[in-house]
Amino acid sequence: MSDSVPADPATSAKPAVLIIGGLGYIGRFLAFHIHSNNLASTLRLVDKQLPQLASLAPEHQEACSIQNFLQADASREQSQARIFDLPPGPDGSKREFDYVFNCGGETRFSQDDEVYKVRSYQLSLTVGTEAAKRGVKAFVEISTGQVYNPSRTPQKEGDKTSKPHTKQAKWKLAAEEGLAKIPGLKLCVLRLPLVYGQYAGRWLGTLLALARVYQSREPKETMKWLWGSDLRTNTLHVEDAAIAAWMAADWRARNDRVPNAPNEKIVFNVVDKGATSQGTMATIIKQIFGIETGFQNTLVNTFARLNLDHVVDEVNDDTLDDWADLQEDAGIRENGGPLSPFMEKELLRDADLSIDGSRFESVVGFRLRHERITKEEVQAVIESYKRMRWWP
Repeated sequence: MSDSVPADPATSAKPAVLIIGGLGYIGRFLAFHIHSNNLASTLRLVDKQLPQLASLAPEHQEACSIQNFLQADASREQSQARIFDLPPGPDGSKREFDYVFNCGGETRFSQDDEVYKVRSYQLSLTVGTEAAKRGVKAFVEISTGQVYNPSRTPQKEGDKTSKPHTKQAKWKLAAEEGLAKIPGLKLCVLRLPLVYGQYAGRWLGTLLALARVYQSREPKETMKWLWGSDLRTNTLHVEDAAIAAWMAADWRARNDRVPNAPNEKIVFNVVDKGATSQGTMATIIKQIFGIETGFQNTLVNTFARLNLDHVVDEVNDDTLDDWADLQEDAGIRENGGPLSPFMEKELLRDADLSIDGSRFESVVGFRLRHERITKEEVQAVIESYKRMRWWP
């Protein structure tokens, strides 16, 4: 359990920082960014799982160590005092967290509404209410670009959100709206696209595991995507997501409105410059794995639109056994990390994820370290899987 040692006077000018969902994918990279750049006087990570069970990369173990960690379910009201209370300062004065980052919430797709309501919506509102009560200087809510209506045109912060892509996004949007109504909460919402990087699971991990299955097959088969090469699947590197979150908190602590948008809740999109599409990924996968890639014809796409459950089940039946064989041959048993070729129906929908990040760059001064997803970036992700012994 984290005692969060009283701040050293030399560092006490730095903010005290709380990360909810601190062992999640973005949470651990944010913790690493803060720890390695010595940005905080106090750093506390809250998560339901323990660091020992979180498949942490070696470089993240110090930032996410048990000294900085508190195990709690942050969606429960009775957990809040334990989560937010800090030891008094050197002069006995009461201390509070300055920056709170909510990286928590249900990350799995295709769950029941009730799961997202409790684990995403309720979590955000419970933590947000407590943060407002304690006068936190910046509360950064990590949300998703999937709240926007699907469109090939990059969506700006004020664009329509009447048709979120997934149930997860629907409840993230409800959380954003609920947080905006909490009196006195210094809220800043970041809407992110598909986040990738070293040790990534989910979207990129699934694609790469699928490609590895196709690479292993004899005779060779073409790996084909549904819908077409132009379908937008915009991206952001996880290191940029972590830097953006920190810059958002720093900015929000000093500002109460976005210039030229005085009455809006404070929302920023963060996205790379690559306008990533399925075509981008098909090209990269062909280069790395030496397999043919392509797209299904109109007939198959029409069938898939009407029978997506059936199509997804068929793809999963076709690949999961092969993946298990690859893992077994490589001696990977219990610890395969987050990798699986298992396809989620919600992520296979014909829905463009395309967002415009120019407001965050111009208002906050954010600059990307990873301009776009490339063959080299994806190769670095595979190398990270190999270091963790996840890659067959």
